[in-house]
Amino acid sequence: MLGFARTLRAAGVAASPDRVEAMLAAVGALDVLDAGDVYWAGRLTLCSSPDDLDRYDAAFSAWFGGQRPRAPRSAPPARRVVSAMAPLDAGSGDGAEPGAQELAVRASAAEVLRHRDVAELGPAELEHLRRLFAVLRPAAPMRPSRRRRPSPAGPVHPGRTVRRALRDGGEVTRLLHRRAAPRARRVVLLVDVSGSMSPYADALLRFAHVAVRSRPTSTEVFTVGTRLTRVTRELRLRDPERALAAGGSAIPDWSGGTRLGEVLKAFLDRWGQRGTARGAVVVVCSDGWERGGTEVLAEQMARLRRLAHAVVWVNPHKGRPGYEPLAAGMRAALPSVDHFVAGHSMAAFEELTGVIQRA
Repeated sequence: MLGFARTLRAAGVAASPDRVEAMLAAVGALDVLDAGDVYWAGRLTLCSSPDDLDRYDAAFSAWFGGQRPRAPRSAPPARRVVSAMAPLDAGSGDGAEPGAQELAVRASAAEVLRHRDVAELGPAELEHLRRLFAVLRPAAPMRPSRRRRPSPAGPVHPGRTVRRALRDGGEVTRLLHRRAAPRARRVVLLVDVSGSMSPYADALLRFAHVAVRSRPTSTEVFTVGTRLTRVTRELRLRDPERALAAGGSAIPDWSGGTRLGEVLKAFLDRWGQRGTARGAVVVVCSDGWERGGTEVLAEQMARLRRLAHAVVWVNPHKGRPGYEPLAAGMRAALPSVDHFVAGHSMAAFEELTGVIQRA
């Protein structure tokens, strides 16, 4: 947090020491693991004028989200005023304002793109989709913790209260409290990179990169196909393009076949049983096509369900009208799935972040 304050001062925001102390006190009273609480605690204490708001947003995204700050505009945008009166000049009502038309077209295009199938997008639309991924901020699911932290409310902390009384001459002048602080629950993503999932693999790995960058210590990513590959370390790179290039180099079975049952068994034997999947939210991103026997897949999914806190299955085809889980692998896995969601568009990925957070 002090490094963030130094970044703000370098960006031109007069974050004085008293404002920094107020920011630290606000963060201490709120949840430091909640990005929204940290954002508003800093904005309400460190910003002293409306001119500081844009600089604060850019510095917050750069420091906490790894986003490169945009260059400042040369001139402030013209203020758009909506008049309640009709134009009186004879030719002034033929067309709308060009800037308003352009703004409406851009907003409409972005909204339409959010619901478009990723497999049907062109190069320009995919580039726009990558920029939408850059502003996606998934929140991690939380779990109760046995460790208690000082708090202004909650049960009385006997040890701290007695130590405070000893410093005050033996008189209990103040009761100190503590409460159980929630901790981030581990999220494990298993991304299918087989040939049938190739139109969606890039978007799914970009979603995985955003999840890893948001919670580096509590998020694990594996790719599944004909073999299991851990790509968490590669996806921790800040730049999305470099992260996906490193991940692609580490995946030996890109656009190959699918052996979900055997690969899931390898994951559970090597990683899941030892603690990676225990109590975690496991997200399987696959269309359910299985080259091997479905009995193995059903057995391993039941085993995964006993270990994990929740199992989420993301199928890109579920977002299409009239979809039914006809694939044998999908039918075998569904009895062990807690949440079955789509994964074909930006809107579906935004919904997926909410499903993971509420799981």
